[in-house]
Amino acid sequence: MTGPLRPAFHEGQVLAAADLTATVEYARGLAARHARHLHEWGVAEGLGLVTEPRTDPLTNTRHLEVAVAPGIAVDGTGREVVVPESVVLRESDFEEVNGADQPTDEPYPVFLTAADRKPGGPPGPVPCAGGATGTRVEESYQILFGRLGDERLAEEQRPPAIGAPPADPPGRWLVLLGYVRWTDGHFSGVETRARGVGVRFTGVRADTVAARSDSLTLRTGTAAQEGRPALVLSGGDQPSLVFGLYRGGGTIAPLMTVAANGNLTVEGGFSGRMPTGSTLVASGTATDGTLLPLPPGITPDQVADGRVVVHVRLTPRTPPPPTDSTLVSTVEAAVDGERRVRCRTRLYDPLAVPAAVVERPGAVDFLVLVTVAPTNGGG
Repeated sequence: MTGPLRPAFHEGQVLAAADLTATVEYARGLAARHARHLHEWGVAEGLGLVTEPRTDPLTNTRHLEVAVAPGIAVDGTGREVVVPESVVLRESDFEEVNGADQPTDEPYPVFLTAADRKPGGPPGPVPCAGGATGTRVEESYQILFGRLGDERLAEEQRPPAIGAPPADPPGRWLVLLGYVRWTDGHFSGVETRARGVGVRFTGVRADTVAARSDSLTLRTGTAAQEGRPALVLSGGDQPSLVFGLYRGGGTIAPLMTVAANGNLTVEGGFSGRMPTGSTLVASGTATDGTLLPLPPGITPDQVADGRVVVHVRLTPRTPPPPTDSTLVSTVEAAVDGERRVRCRTRLYDPLAVPAAVVERPGAVDFLVLVTVAPTNGGG
């Protein structure tokens, strides 16, 4: 197979129809290869299934009118499919394909495919020569109903050869637009996903994405919406990587930030699977009866089922004596199986009248070490 042929012209050349057609086909092939190999095929804009409530004039039952919104898709051959205005789906077309099915709650797939048609009227002057043929082709579309399970056909399609032009009829590429539900002879609902197959949207194939404004933002919608997540990679004087949620004004509230020096700042708790030998620490001061905390990211369930081992070290705190002659000693400094502190302090003043021994709740400095228990495999 030869490579793409680019038309070339010279002075005095007589241009045949094939020469002009080759000019158009070269541009179409260039655009198709770009779309096919630098992008992922699917819905590019619009084309959602939208509904309007209706009433059957014969039975007075409520149902839905389903329409395909205007939009653009790019199929797997690199061909652009444009739906310039809203298209109402005809129930008769659905019945022609699926009318013999038994009643079911399962949704049926709706597809879009490219189609070439003759324009409705002549685009320009009619040539004087007889037998003239049309000089324009309308790159149109066709909306098809599929049978249950036909959504797999869209998933199983394979792209054409590397240098192939965009597909022309009779070649056909199916773009899934969504699903419709059918009840008592009318549409009753729409879905975007069924039986594990959802609407596919266009994407980009790239190993490098470069931002010209020194800031690159990834978000889950075409517009910034309050409460939706975003990931921002910033350069400049203070490079950082920020994950957060959009505020109402379009700014981002950081939830996790990685600074240029590697410092990690997390607004919430930190949890996850730790490798064997990892150690987490919690420390502080506790009084008698206090339940010692676990390090952030460690849960009581992990302790209960033996995934982690807890080590506790207590250092009694000696309170200041009420008098110079008072003797202070720690009677008890321990922690029970629930990590509750037991600490008692004894005070005795031999010069007091009458002399007496007094016990009071005490305080300790604690250190809680949590280590990951080894697995049966030893690692």
